[in-house]
Amino acid sequence: MSAVSPWRLALGTASALGFARFAPGLLLPDMRQDLGWSLARGGVLTTANGVGYLAGAALTAACVRRLGPTATFRAGMLLTTLALAATAVGEGAPALDAARAGAGLGGALVFIAGGLIAARAGATAVTVYFAGTGAGIVLGALTVPPFLGQHPGSWPVAWAGLALCSGLATALSWTAARTDAPTGGGGGGGGRARLRPLWRTAAAYALFGAGYIAYPTFLSTTLAAAGTPSWQVALLWTLLGAGVLAAPRLWRRPVLRWPAHRLLAVLLALLTASALLALPWLPTPATVASVLLHGLCFMAVPATVTALIRSSVPADGQASALGAFTVLFSVGQTLGPWAAGALADLTRPSATLLWTAALCAAAALLSAAGRHEAGRRCGATDGEDVRT
Repeated sequence: MSAVSPWRLALGTASALGFARFAPGLLLPDMRQDLGWSLARGGVLTTANGVGYLAGAALTAACVRRLGPTATFRAGMLLTTLALAATAVGEGAPALDAARAGAGLGGALVFIAGGLIAARAGATAVTVYFAGTGAGIVLGALTVPPFLGQHPGSWPVAWAGLALCSGLATALSWTAARTDAPTGGGGGGGGRARLRPLWRTAAAYALFGAGYIAYPTFLSTTLAAAGTPSWQVALLWTLLGAGVLAAPRLWRRPVLRWPAHRLLAVLLALLTASALLALPWLPTPATVASVLLHGLCFMAVPATVTALIRSSVPADGQASALGAFTVLFSVGQTLGPWAAGALADLTRPSATLLWTAALCAAAALLSAAGRHEAGRRCGATDGEDVRT
């Protein structure tokens, strides 16, 4: 395999996650006001994205086997860009939901294929790859707010801006790696056999998917309901993205040296704390600490899981293993936004933060109990000394 450019490859997560999954949280308050949506209906947009992501997760392993990871990655980038553009011109809830599902499908192709490329390049490349999400969040925070609130119905222009950013990321990442050979049979049977002992980690990943997604989906809505000025909301989103960008340096040594169960438990416990710190009755410094802490931790979870699969599953089964874990993650991510929004409609907007805290706490407990599942360090390979 030729050399990989991790930071250009990271434009994949910037687009598929930063632009297509998380930046829409900035648009949700204006869309709800303009379209007369409830919180549950607003959450359906993210649920539709999750449905597409789930379909993409189920298809990606076959695409990688047939086309190779590079072609799959590029196809996902193109589809994500087109879906963002379609959201800008979509009229009516069904069209918007379909466009969001298309963005989820493209995002899964990018996420898994790019993660496979990064995993084969090493643990450092994995952390850099997932940190690209932070660049997407920061650019989204700079791109979206200027187009919002100018006049009723101005949110489609913000979607068009995100599509433009995604198109630029697609062009710049096109030659980030050249792993063109299909992966052959995919090692499905061996991969499945090696995954059976990791059931606690898989369950924790599903809970994480259902829990964490409520934070970026409804953070802007929760802050707006508490009277937070729009400029401050944009600043907090920028801090969230800055935390994601800083995460590789913070977690590089733990990824290489800590047992996977320990690192996952710590990350999930910190995510629980970050959601509680954002509760609107706490002072502003607590909210600042919340977004920074959340940014530092939430993309480190899939990075850790990807590194764990790299160290635990043979190379020819890694695409299937990543796909299986991402399917579980996607199921949680699909159900979580709607359920959290419905709960908030019945209670108060801040219930979405309590949802995140509760599910991440449960996932942390599962991870802590899984110390016998994965004895290797997250970044260990077959030739490395392993300590638990």
